[in-house]
This record gives sequence, structure tokens and C-alpha cells, in this order.
Amino acid sequence: MKRKVTVLKGGISSEREVSLRTGAAVEKALRSLDYEVEVLDLTTTELELTQEAGTIFICLHGTFGEDGTLQAWLE
Repeated sequence: MKRKVTVLKGGISSEREVSLRTGAAVEKALRSLDYEVEVLDLTTTELELTQEAGTIFICLHGTFGEDGTLQAWLE
């Protein structure tokens, strides 16, 4: 059974483009290691995850991704 990883990328900060590139690189690496990968390109601070989201890999930079807001929400 493949392990599932949800990659969060994009975001609302001025560093969105960097985050998209980071997310694409992480997705490629995980797929090469045979993980089941779901990618979410965030364009707002609204996020709905199911219990099946599995492991979450945060690739967001700047506001919402690196200021602790998302991490607190996920806890």
C-alpha cells in the first residue's frame, strides 16, 4: 500500500511563485519514491482537508505558510 502525502503549495504571499516551484520539486521527488501524492495549490487561506489527507508537506513560503498560522490550524 502506498503512503499518501498531501503537498500544499502556492499560497497568498508575494512568494507564491517560489512556493509553486518548491511544491513541484517536492511532488516530483515523492512520486519518484513511489508515494501517492495529492497536490493542493492554495489561493486563499481557506483549506479543507479530510482525514484521508495522510501526511502533509507544507511548501508555502511567506505569510500563512511560514508565520505559524497554517501550522496552528493543522494542529
